[in-house]
Amino acid sequence: MPEVSTQSLAVPVPGGVLELSWAAVTDTGRRREVNQDAMFASYPLFVVADGMGGHVGGEIASASTIERLHAVADSGTVTPKTIEKALARAVKDIASHPEATDEGTGTTVTGVFLDTSGDAPHWVTLNIGDSRVYLMRDGAIVQITTDHSVVQELVAAGRLSPEEAENHPYGNVITRAVGPSDGVEPDYVRLDAFDGDRFVVCSDGLTKELTDYGIRHFLEENADPADAVSAMLEAALENGGRDNITIIVLDVARRADGDSSTAED
Repeated sequence: MPEVSTQSLAVPVPGGVLELSWAAVTDTGRRREVNQDAMFASYPLFVVADGMGGHVGGEIASASTIERLHAVADSGTVTPKTIEKALARAVKDIASHPEATDEGTGTTVTGVFLDTSGDAPHWVTLNIGDSRVYLMRDGAIVQITTDHSVVQELVAAGRLSPEEAENHPYGNVITRAVGPSDGVEPDYVRLDAFDGDRFVVCSDGLTKELTDYGIRHFLEENADPADAVSAMLEAALENGGRDNITIIVLDVARRADGDSSTAED
Protein backbone atom coordinates (compact mmCIF):
# COMPACT_ATOMS: atom_id res chain seq x y z
CA MET A 1 0.00 0.00 0.00
CA PRO A 2 1.37 3.45 -0.87
CA GLU A 3 2.03 5.86 1.97
CA VAL A 4 -0.58 8.62 2.10
CA SER A 5 -0.48 11.88 4.05
CA THR A 6 -3.01 14.65 4.62
CA GLN A 7 -2.17 18.18 3.52
CA SER A 8 -3.98 21.27 4.72
CA LEU A 9 -4.33 24.93 3.83
CA ALA A 10 -6.25 27.93 5.19
CA VAL A 11 -7.75 29.97 2.35
CA PRO A 12 -8.99 33.50 3.15
CA VAL A 13 -12.41 34.10 1.60
CA PRO A 14 -14.97 36.92 1.98
CA GLY A 15 -16.37 36.70 5.49
CA GLY A 16 -13.87 34.19 6.86
CA VAL A 17 -11.54 31.32 6.06
CA LEU A 18 -11.91 27.96 4.34
CA GLU A 19 -9.83 25.29 6.02
CA LEU A 20 -9.04 22.69 3.37
CA SER A 21 -7.49 19.29 3.99
CA TRP A 22 -6.89 16.61 1.41
CA ALA A 23 -5.10 13.39 0.56
CA ALA A 24 -4.55 11.54 -2.72
CA VAL A 25 -3.37 8.14 -3.87
CA THR A 26 -2.97 6.22 -7.12
CA ASP A 27 -2.35 2.50 -7.50
CA THR A 28 -1.88 0.15 -10.45
CA GLY A 29 -4.37 -2.35 -9.01
CA ARG A 30 -4.10 -6.12 -9.16
CA ARG A 31 -4.82 -6.87 -12.82
CA ARG A 32 -2.98 -4.18 -14.81
CA GLU A 33 0.74 -4.02 -15.50
CA VAL A 34 0.88 -0.25 -16.02
CA ASN A 35 -0.84 2.61 -14.19
CA GLN A 36 -2.47 4.79 -16.84
CA ASP A 37 -4.08 7.04 -14.22
CA ALA A 38 -2.59 10.41 -13.30
CA MET A 39 -3.62 13.03 -10.76
CA PHE A 40 -2.96 16.50 -9.43
CA ALA A 41 -4.07 17.51 -5.94
CA SER A 42 -2.98 20.95 -4.79
CA TYR A 43 -4.94 24.11 -4.10
CA PRO A 44 -6.98 25.28 -5.94
CA LEU A 45 -7.30 22.30 -8.31
CA PHE A 46 -7.93 18.63 -7.58
CA VAL A 47 -8.13 16.42 -10.69
CA VAL A 48 -7.90 12.81 -11.85
CA ALA A 49 -7.21 11.56 -15.38
CA ASP A 50 -7.77 7.94 -16.45
CA GLY A 51 -5.89 7.15 -19.65
CA MET A 52 -6.84 4.58 -22.24
CA GLY A 53 -5.09 3.22 -25.30
CA GLY A 54 -2.79 0.42 -26.31
CA HIS A 55 0.82 0.13 -25.15
CA VAL A 56 1.66 3.43 -23.42
CA GLY A 57 -0.86 5.66 -25.19
CA GLY A 58 -3.21 6.04 -22.24
CA GLU A 59 -0.36 6.78 -19.87
CA ILE A 60 0.88 9.53 -22.21
CA ALA A 61 -2.60 11.00 -22.62
CA SER A 62 -3.34 11.20 -18.89
CA ALA A 63 0.13 12.48 -17.99
CA SER A 64 0.01 15.18 -20.70
CA THR A 65 -3.40 16.35 -19.55
CA ILE A 66 -2.41 16.53 -15.89
CA GLU A 67 0.85 18.30 -16.77
CA ARG A 68 -1.06 21.01 -18.65
CA LEU A 69 -3.58 21.41 -15.81
CA HIS A 70 -0.76 21.52 -13.26
CA ALA A 71 0.62 24.54 -15.11
CA VAL A 72 -2.78 26.23 -14.92
CA ALA A 73 -2.92 25.70 -11.15
CA ASP A 74 0.61 27.07 -10.78
CA SER A 75 -0.40 30.19 -12.71
CA GLY A 76 -2.95 30.99 -10.00
CA THR A 77 -5.86 31.52 -12.39
CA VAL A 78 -8.09 28.46 -12.68
CA THR A 79 -11.23 29.18 -14.71
CA PRO A 80 -13.17 27.26 -17.35
CA LYS A 81 -11.34 29.33 -19.96
CA THR A 82 -7.85 28.50 -18.68
CA ILE A 83 -8.82 24.84 -18.24
CA GLU A 84 -10.07 24.59 -21.81
CA LYS A 85 -6.89 26.22 -23.14
CA ALA A 86 -4.85 23.68 -21.17
CA LEU A 87 -6.91 20.79 -22.54
CA ALA A 88 -6.46 22.10 -26.10
CA ARG A 89 -2.70 22.09 -25.51
CA ALA A 90 -2.94 18.55 -24.12
CA VAL A 91 -4.77 17.42 -27.27
CA LYS A 92 -1.86 18.78 -29.35
CA ASP A 93 0.66 17.09 -27.03
CA ILE A 94 -1.10 13.76 -27.47
CA ALA A 95 -1.47 14.16 -31.23
CA SER A 96 2.23 14.94 -31.65
CA HIS A 97 3.44 11.97 -29.62
CA PRO A 98 4.35 9.00 -31.85
CA GLU A 99 3.13 6.44 -29.31
CA ALA A 100 -0.21 8.10 -28.56
CA THR A 101 -1.89 8.59 -31.90
CA ASP A 102 -4.02 5.43 -32.08
CA GLU A 103 -7.73 6.04 -32.48
CA GLY A 104 -8.45 4.53 -29.07
CA THR A 105 -5.98 6.72 -27.21
CA GLY A 106 -7.32 9.33 -24.81
CA THR A 107 -8.07 10.16 -21.23
CA THR A 108 -10.85 11.17 -18.93
CA VAL A 109 -10.36 14.27 -16.80
CA THR A 110 -12.47 14.97 -13.76
CA GLY A 111 -12.09 17.18 -10.73
CA VAL A 112 -12.98 20.24 -8.73
CA PHE A 113 -11.48 23.69 -8.21
CA LEU A 114 -12.19 26.57 -5.85
CA ASP A 115 -13.34 29.84 -7.38
CA THR A 116 -12.75 32.80 -5.05
CA SER A 117 -13.23 35.52 -7.65
CA GLY A 118 -16.77 36.48 -6.64
CA ASP A 119 -18.48 37.74 -3.51
CA ALA A 120 -18.63 34.20 -2.11
CA PRO A 121 -16.38 31.18 -2.73
CA HIS A 122 -17.70 28.44 -4.99
CA TRP A 123 -16.53 24.99 -5.98
CA VAL A 124 -16.65 24.14 -9.67
CA THR A 125 -16.54 20.55 -10.87
CA LEU A 126 -15.29 19.68 -14.34
CA ASN A 127 -15.77 16.43 -16.19
CA ILE A 128 -14.93 14.66 -19.43
CA GLY A 129 -15.44 10.88 -19.39
CA ASP A 130 -16.46 8.52 -16.61
CA SER A 131 -14.19 9.38 -13.69
CA ARG A 132 -16.32 10.97 -10.98
CA VAL A 133 -16.72 13.67 -8.36
CA TYR A 134 -18.83 12.81 -5.32
CA LEU A 135 -19.94 15.19 -2.58
CA MET A 136 -20.90 14.07 0.92
CA ARG A 137 -22.97 16.70 2.68
CA ASP A 138 -25.11 16.28 5.80
CA GLY A 139 -24.60 12.52 5.76
CA ALA A 140 -25.76 12.02 2.17
CA ILE A 141 -23.51 11.25 -0.78
CA VAL A 142 -24.28 12.50 -4.29
CA GLN A 143 -22.48 11.93 -7.59
CA ILE A 144 -22.02 15.48 -8.91
CA THR A 145 -20.60 14.64 -12.32
CA THR A 146 -22.50 12.74 -15.02
CA ASP A 147 -20.63 9.95 -16.79
CA HIS A 148 -20.00 10.36 -20.50
CA SER A 149 -20.56 6.70 -21.31
CA VAL A 150 -22.72 4.43 -23.42
CA VAL A 151 -24.19 2.90 -20.27
CA GLN A 152 -25.12 6.29 -18.79
CA GLU A 153 -26.85 7.24 -22.05
CA LEU A 154 -28.87 4.02 -21.86
CA VAL A 155 -29.82 4.77 -18.25
CA ALA A 156 -30.82 8.34 -19.15
CA ALA A 157 -32.97 7.01 -22.00
CA GLY A 158 -34.74 4.64 -19.64
CA ARG A 159 -33.43 1.57 -21.47
CA LEU A 160 -31.29 0.36 -18.58
CA SER A 161 -31.73 0.44 -14.82
CA PRO A 162 -28.90 1.68 -12.57
CA GLU A 163 -28.61 -1.87 -11.22
CA GLU A 164 -28.28 -3.33 -14.73
CA ALA A 165 -25.72 -0.66 -15.59
CA GLU A 166 -23.32 -1.83 -12.88
CA ASN A 167 -22.30 -4.98 -14.75
CA HIS A 168 -23.11 -4.04 -18.33
CA PRO A 169 -20.63 -5.36 -20.96
CA TYR A 170 -20.26 -1.83 -22.39
CA GLY A 171 -19.41 -0.40 -18.99
CA ASN A 172 -15.96 0.74 -20.14
CA VAL A 173 -17.10 2.48 -23.33
CA ILE A 174 -17.00 6.26 -22.90
CA THR A 175 -18.47 8.81 -25.28
CA ARG A 176 -16.24 11.80 -24.55
CA ALA A 177 -12.49 11.96 -23.89
CA VAL A 178 -9.41 14.12 -24.27
CA GLY A 179 -7.65 12.50 -27.22
CA PRO A 180 -5.36 13.15 -30.17
CA SER A 181 -8.17 14.50 -32.34
CA ASP A 182 -10.86 15.51 -29.88
CA GLY A 183 -11.35 19.13 -28.91
CA VAL A 184 -13.96 18.71 -26.19
CA GLU A 185 -15.15 20.97 -23.40
CA PRO A 186 -15.83 19.68 -19.91
CA ASP A 187 -19.21 19.78 -18.23
CA TYR A 188 -19.18 22.15 -15.24
CA VAL A 189 -21.25 22.22 -12.06
CA ARG A 190 -21.05 25.15 -9.63
CA LEU A 191 -21.50 24.49 -5.91
CA ASP A 192 -21.63 26.71 -2.84
CA ALA A 193 -18.84 26.14 -0.33
CA PHE A 194 -20.30 24.74 2.91
CA ASP A 195 -18.71 23.78 6.20
CA GLY A 196 -18.34 20.01 6.51
CA ASP A 197 -18.40 19.18 2.81
CA ARG A 198 -16.29 16.20 1.72
CA PHE A 199 -15.41 15.62 -1.93
CA VAL A 200 -14.19 12.39 -3.50
CA VAL A 201 -12.57 12.60 -6.94
CA CYS A 202 -11.84 9.17 -8.38
CA SER A 203 -11.20 7.08 -11.47
CA ASP A 204 -13.55 4.23 -12.31
CA GLY A 205 -11.07 1.80 -10.80
CA LEU A 206 -12.64 2.76 -7.47
CA THR A 207 -16.28 2.77 -8.58
CA LYS A 208 -15.91 -0.66 -10.23
CA GLU A 209 -15.13 -2.06 -6.79
CA LEU A 210 -17.09 0.15 -4.36
CA THR A 211 -20.69 1.31 -4.52
CA ASP A 212 -21.70 4.85 -3.58
CA TYR A 213 -22.79 3.43 -0.24
CA GLY A 214 -19.35 1.89 0.24
CA ILE A 215 -17.64 5.21 -0.48
CA ARG A 216 -19.91 6.95 2.03
CA HIS A 217 -19.18 4.23 4.62
CA PHE A 218 -15.42 4.80 4.43
CA LEU A 219 -15.86 8.57 4.64
CA GLU A 220 -18.02 8.18 7.73
CA GLU A 221 -15.53 5.78 9.32
CA ASN A 222 -12.46 7.93 8.63
CA ALA A 223 -12.44 11.63 9.54
CA ASP A 224 -8.89 12.15 8.25
CA PRO A 225 -8.59 12.31 4.43
CA ALA A 226 -5.46 10.12 4.36
CA ASP A 227 -7.20 7.44 6.41
CA ALA A 228 -10.27 7.61 4.17
CA VAL A 229 -8.20 7.34 0.97
CA SER A 230 -6.19 4.43 2.33
CA ALA A 231 -9.29 2.56 3.54
CA MET A 232 -11.04 2.96 0.18
CA LEU A 233 -7.96 1.82 -1.74
CA GLU A 234 -7.53 -1.23 0.47
CA ALA A 235 -11.21 -2.18 0.03
CA ALA A 236 -11.05 -1.70 -3.75
CA LEU A 237 -7.99 -3.95 -3.96
CA GLU A 238 -9.63 -6.58 -1.77
CA ASN A 239 -12.72 -6.48 -4.00
CA GLY A 240 -10.63 -7.33 -7.05
CA GLY A 241 -8.58 -4.26 -8.05
CA ARG A 242 -9.49 -4.87 -11.69
CA ASP A 243 -8.30 -1.48 -12.90
CA ASN A 244 -5.95 1.33 -11.91
CA ILE A 245 -7.33 3.12 -8.85
CA THR A 246 -6.95 6.83 -8.10
CA ILE A 247 -8.67 8.62 -5.23
CA ILE A 248 -8.62 12.17 -3.86
CA VAL A 249 -10.52 13.08 -0.69
CA LEU A 250 -10.93 16.80 -0.03
CA ASP A 251 -12.49 18.13 3.19
CA VAL A 252 -13.86 21.63 3.67
CA ALA A 253 -14.32 23.48 6.97
CA ARG A 254 -15.60 27.04 6.98
CA ARG A 255 -14.63 29.48 9.73
CA ALA A 256 -16.33 32.86 9.94
CA ASP A 257 -14.47 36.09 10.76
CA GLY A 258 -14.04 36.40 14.50
CA ASP A 259 -14.23 32.64 15.09
CA SER A 260 -10.87 31.65 16.54
CA SER A 261 -11.65 27.93 16.53
CA THR A 262 -11.31 25.76 13.44
CA ALA A 263 -14.55 24.21 12.29
CA GLU A 264 -14.59 20.41 12.25
CA ASP A 265 -16.17 17.97 9.84
